[in-house]
Amino acid sequence: MASALQNLSQYDEAQIPSAENMSFGIVVADWNATITHALYEGCYDTLIKHGAKPEHIHTMQVPGSFELPVGARILNARHNPDALICLGCVIKGETNHNEYINQAVAQGLTSLSLAAGKAFVFGVLTPNDEQQALDRAGGIHGNKGVEAAVTAIRMAAIKTDKGSGKKKIGF
Repeated sequence: MASALQNLSQYDEAQIPSAENMSFGIVVADWNATITHALYEGCYDTLIKHGAKPEHIHTMQVPGSFELPVGARILNARHNPDALICLGCVIKGETNHNEYINQAVAQGLTSLSLAAGKAFVFGVLTPNDEQQALDRAGGIHGNKGVEAAVTAIRMAAIKTDKGSGKKKIGF
């Protein structure tokens, strides 16, 4: 669903597991820092709100969104968190550079997720202009960083859940 049709910061808090015993990595791109740092604040605050301990949240800054996958790989190797969150913002410009960067980041994070067996969350804004980015970094459409944190908590809970041993959904 398009973020213009929903608020990225609204979710059913009762459905989110406790993050008290979980650890997280957050990789933040410095490019478009006003936007990405607002995403980081929303992400970090959401993790804390759901019980994550500050000492179990590891942060790394990288130059731009293209560097998010390698930063995430390094952070994963250093701290082995339950889930990693990658925050960036690639604003469409006069050329198609955004398509190449966004595709590379998405493929990189997907590959890392599959290889590591844990979530490397894509928290990258892909707006057409700066105003759309601001609208999604704490503006009228909420904060993508909040959504990314909620996704990381839910995926970490799935990874660490031993379950009842019953098969679900045909598997």
